[in-house]
Amino acid sequence: MPLLIDLAVEGGRATAGGWLCPNRDEDITYALRLLQAGVSVELHQWSGTFHGSQAILSAEVSQRQIAELAAVLRRALAE
Repeated sequence: MPLLIDLAVEGGRATAGGWLCPNRDEDITYALRLLQAGVSVELHQWSGTFHGSQAILSAEVSQRQIAELAAVLRRALAE
């Protein structure tokens, strides 16, 4: 299963997925459908990433990914 984070945040949703994940297009379609339904959406995708790439902790993109996901979680938990 690809990386997919879907949380209720700030009156909307935050969705994140890897750029080369098999479900990338479905993640984008999901976010667009939420927008069309009037739901505020954050869509996070990182160019060049793939399923599990965030496990390569020395990669700068992985560090950005982890930091962004942590920020989304912090916001969601603070509400």
